[in-house]
Amino acid sequence: MKNNREQWSSKSGFILASAGSAIGIGAIWKLPYVASTAGGGAFFILFTILTFVIVLPILIGEYIIGRHSQSDAIHSYRILAPGTRWNWLGKLGVFGSILVLAFYGVVGGWILSYIVKAISGSVSHGDQAQLALQFDMATANTAIAIAGTAIFLLLVILVVSQGIRTGIEPMSKIMIPALFLLFIILIIRSLTLPNAIEGLQYFLRPDFSEINSKSIIIILGQAFFSLSVGISVMVTYGSYLDRKISIPAASTSVAVINVIISLFVGLAIFPAVFSFGVIPDAGPGILFVILPSIFNQLPFGTFFFIVFLILFFFAALTSSFSLLETATAPFIKKLGSRSIATWIVGGIVFLLAIPAALSLGIWNEISIFGMTIFGAFDYVASNIILPLGALFTAIFVGFRLPRQLLWDEFTASSRYGKKLFMTWLLLLKYVAPIAIILIFLSAIGLLPF
Repeated sequence: MKNNREQWSSKSGFILASAGSAIGIGAIWKLPYVASTAGGGAFFILFTILTFVIVLPILIGEYIIGRHSQSDAIHSYRILAPGTRWNWLGKLGVFGSILVLAFYGVVGGWILSYIVKAISGSVSHGDQAQLALQFDMATANTAIAIAGTAIFLLLVILVVSQGIRTGIEPMSKIMIPALFLLFIILIIRSLTLPNAIEGLQYFLRPDFSEINSKSIIIILGQAFFSLSVGISVMVTYGSYLDRKISIPAASTSVAVINVIISLFVGLAIFPAVFSFGVIPDAGPGILFVILPSIFNQLPFGTFFFIVFLILFFFAALTSSFSLLETATAPFIKKLGSRSIATWIVGGIVFLLAIPAALSLGIWNEISIFGMTIFGAFDYVASNIILPLGALFTAIFVGFRLPRQLLWDEFTASSRYGKKLFMTWLLLLKYVAPIAIILIFLSAIGLLPF
């Protein structure tokens, strides 16, 4: 099982890269909407609890699969369960990573185009209606959509082709601290706005009267998708992990950073939207329409909007690094070169991203499941592949892997004892699968709430 596989140079590099993978587009543009429909502070309390009770156990399981196999998403299952079809779980993860990266590439292109727009001052005027029209025109522009997607994916390919130690890790060490700094700048500005305290109170003060079965499922979904479990991303990152690093401790650090970032999103956005009487929206609307309309009403608003766009760009990039790495890793040995494998897989992602980019423009009449191609990519990846992948990961780790293997990996380089190990195993085997099934049934409309 030992090989010359590349490894993270430090625990901090691994944690920051994993956190960067988790801090994605959905974590930023979904959270304000979910929080506003699920009791404000009550949302954040339940989100934190569900992150640690349900999502963290699966994250630990994925790291164990990766580190013990010392292999990529597909071959790790062949090593741990030879002669079985469990490797299809890895294949599902690779396909899911490609699908997610395809529409991440499109959004990354939008961010790049809006950074240019913000610097040139073309979005520094106008109300929500004018900005919404401008966003529709920008996303419908074929040349801008394809060029932006190509540039974004090119940046991702260039970093991933350099490997773990010289590509992904050093970039994560720069971007994640920078992301924290940019968030703090925005939070300070947001909290100095008139009536900002009302937004702050709404986000932090729990209102459990708004919590019901539907909102719990929504919060559970937000917690579940916020840690990148289910598409073998963390299996891949775990495969580069040294045994000197404690998996439970590192996983907990990643979960804590994820919760802090979620807190920062709320602190940056809610005071601003309350200050101007705006209702938080889900999806691209909050990023490219609502927030610029707010920034336009502030002194130095263009500067703060550019800061936010750069922050969002970093979040999109660090998530995309992990997605491309997961999709590329199974082909590095086969093709004999990381660089060749990265460029080929990256090229396939770009070809897949083109119809997603054009589906908001000249191909907007093409419908899949009643959605645009872009929307269908997002729906299939987020609502089908991720929950199914996480469900079978929990089953595989909890019921297929030997108990001794799990014990050895869980306790390696850590002080965690049998009680914590048994608690983790109980949550992984029974609690997490039930929660995932509820999310899945709710997402596909088979639950009455």
